[in-house]
Amino acid sequence: MTDMNTEKLKTELLTLNMGPQHPATHGVLRVEIKTDSETIAEAIPHLGYLHRCKEKHSEYLDYRGIIPYTDRMDYLASMNMEHGYCLAIEKMLGTEVPRRAEYVRVIVAELQRIASHLMFFGTYAIDLGAFSPFLYAFQDREFILRIFEELSGARLLYNYIWIGGVWTDINDAQLKRIENFLEELEENVKKYHSLVGENSIFIGRTANVGVISEEMAYEYGATGPVLRGSGIDWDLRKKRPYSIYEEFDFDVITGKGLKGQVGDCWDRYHVRILEIFESIKIVRQCLEGIEEGPIMGKVPKVLKVPKGEIYMRTECPRGELGYHIVSDGGKTPYRVKVKSSCFTHVSMLPEMAPGQMIADFVASIGSIDIVLGEVDR
Repeated sequence: MTDMNTEKLKTELLTLNMGPQHPATHGVLRVEIKTDSETIAEAIPHLGYLHRCKEKHSEYLDYRGIIPYTDRMDYLASMNMEHGYCLAIEKMLGTEVPRRAEYVRVIVAELQRIASHLMFFGTYAIDLGAFSPFLYAFQDREFILRIFEELSGARLLYNYIWIGGVWTDINDAQLKRIENFLEELEENVKKYHSLVGENSIFIGRTANVGVISEEMAYEYGATGPVLRGSGIDWDLRKKRPYSIYEEFDFDVITGKGLKGQVGDCWDRYHVRILEIFESIKIVRQCLEGIEEGPIMGKVPKVLKVPKGEIYMRTECPRGELGYHIVSDGGKTPYRVKVKSSCFTHVSMLPEMAPGQMIADFVASIGSIDIVLGEVDR
């Protein structure tokens, strides 16, 4: 073929918008992709469609009034959102949280992690063309939501973990039901993994796809299952324990490259599945060790946090969530800044996308498991 004919075959890249309303973007995320046929040359995430001025609102609310706003960031992990914020304020106040409240907090935080990972399991299967796993996942998730509803009166946004403790106590009947549920869940998750994770089509769609190397994970500051999926042994509950996590025996799950390369989509899926078993292990230890006693520490009716600042981070289902809170000594914070793991992981998409087929890019977005409420805030 002559050079002249080759020149005639050159075409411009086609620009497509994936989102902001698209099932594969898991919320109101718009990704502008430039494609050469089915191959992606460039991907640019556009944020802000769910921005609600959460951080600015926090400067006009008292410290207790901010808790419901934290729920709305990652609405699939509201308990974890509240937990980190309350820990930060308690540390600034020097408040001692009763032991029973600490146990209850860990129980609801780990149940929330399980519910979140079940949600990932179900929606990720839908992303890749399988619908039934979604129904199985929601059946188990429903039990957790009902327990949360009994405790807090709400199914999604709880306002349950308060500064100094928790809003209501958990009773023996509820603890027994959780214990029975964990036995059933453990068997179910094994079946779910056999059904989906060992399925040859699923492996074909996720193994060696969307690989995040160890170097890339460090460079972008990835955390949570995305970081651990790249083979890095880092979990705040182990490495920088908070609450009473240092008292529990559990393992940090990392990607091993069992079906492909370390750090591919399958590894990130597998890390979350195995983390469900670790959360079950932690909740069981809580059920065995929970102590009688009060559920709320001594906290003044009118909160005035001493002048100063703090950065508190916790291990949430999607990664580390950090609160930087600055107090000028008044009833409202001077500044509440949130560091979101989902924001960090979205920023990795432009490097992951080039060279991928569009269908593989869908698998890559699903594997980082983002919630846009936390990204935009």
